[in-house]
Amino acid sequence: MRISKYLWKINLTNSLGREGLIRNKEQEIYLSGRYRQDLDTQTRNRVYCSNSLSRNSLDKLSTQTRNRVYCSNSVSQNSPDQPGFCISAQNMWPALGILLALWISGCAAPSSNISAEDEGKPLVVSTSTIIADMAEKIGGDEIEHQGIMEPGADPHVYEPVPADSVAFEKADLIIYNGYNLEPALIKLMNAAGVRAQKLAVAEKVTPLQNPDKGELVPDPHVWGDAENGIVMVNGIRDALIELSPEDKEVFMENAARLIEELQQLDVWINKQIATIPESQRRLVTTHDAFEYYVRAYGLEMTGTLIGMTTEEQPSAQTVKNLAEEIKKTGVPAIFAETTINPKLITTVAEEAEVKLAPRELYSDSIGTPGSEGDSYVKMLISNTQAIVEALGGQYTAFELQTKSTAEGS
Repeated sequence: MRISKYLWKINLTNSLGREGLIRNKEQEIYLSGRYRQDLDTQTRNRVYCSNSLSRNSLDKLSTQTRNRVYCSNSVSQNSPDQPGFCISAQNMWPALGILLALWISGCAAPSSNISAEDEGKPLVVSTSTIIADMAEKIGGDEIEHQGIMEPGADPHVYEPVPADSVAFEKADLIIYNGYNLEPALIKLMNAAGVRAQKLAVAEKVTPLQNPDKGELVPDPHVWGDAENGIVMVNGIRDALIELSPEDKEVFMENAARLIEELQQLDVWINKQIATIPESQRRLVTTHDAFEYYVRAYGLEMTGTLIGMTTEEQPSAQTVKNLAEEIKKTGVPAIFAETTINPKLITTVAEEAEVKLAPRELYSDSIGTPGSEGDSYVKMLISNTQAIVEALGGQYTAFELQTKSTAEGS
């Protein structure tokens, strides 16, 4: 059965013991990282919800085990496909026991699905969502692909879960950003037992060197420039060809299609930014993730609240200095980001008496499925629309020109 990417809920009723439960109310506990502490400390019911039972981990476990997790005989194989699927109180402990067993063993219950090894397809594991999107588009049906992070995850602070180790150990190819974007995963990937080929795809790009803690370090956010995105596509294509030479034509064709789209997008972004009054082509964001974008498309980075990594915490003086710089330069709007809590940048906007742009920028991750930025191409489009509209430009929607549309025009 397929475990869909939803927040799965378990309804803990009084039949599981009243100790620790909120009285007179059925307690809903979601298996996601942000509720781990609640599950441990509030319920006190011996359900140790570590990373192994987080929503992220659950999705990874189901992916690695070919989406065949048998919870218990009383749960139908169809019901887990529904977003509202929950495990009743009487089935709570058997289901949790099976999930814990899967975490410990790193393997699934017997399954009728064919494994990646049986199919002969190479297993490609990608770290960040941007890289995963590229790899899936280029590899197509010729690879088995698994992404470590989910949309909206912050690679700077992502903490690996046990399932990530299993994925790395099983992988034939690991594609990661590099330039220390995902430090915890890089450390895990380099541990003993990981024998896969590795591609630091962002390191195919000559990086900008930015000051950080008193020294110059490579800026990992290379994808902000669509031309750098093309370099990344070429790198992934070549690695896949080396991994599976018999599928070279498919990889070449898929990569060429994506490159054509990025080439058109690069031209379009330049034209869109050019509609912003020159004095207003200034960007203020939460963290320093847009240097490649501003340099490629004729903007100026007026300031950021924190540096290249989101692990930093801005001081009160930093907030004050940024607000003063915004007032001095006359920036019409500043921007929050989808992967970072907007509270501090909202404070900056209030102190600087400037509006916070209504659209948040996608910085380190693509958006959730169905959102405006749920692919690499779409996140660049969404970011450009947000910037152009907030800074006083004239936005025109991106339209991909195919051979047929070009001939008809």
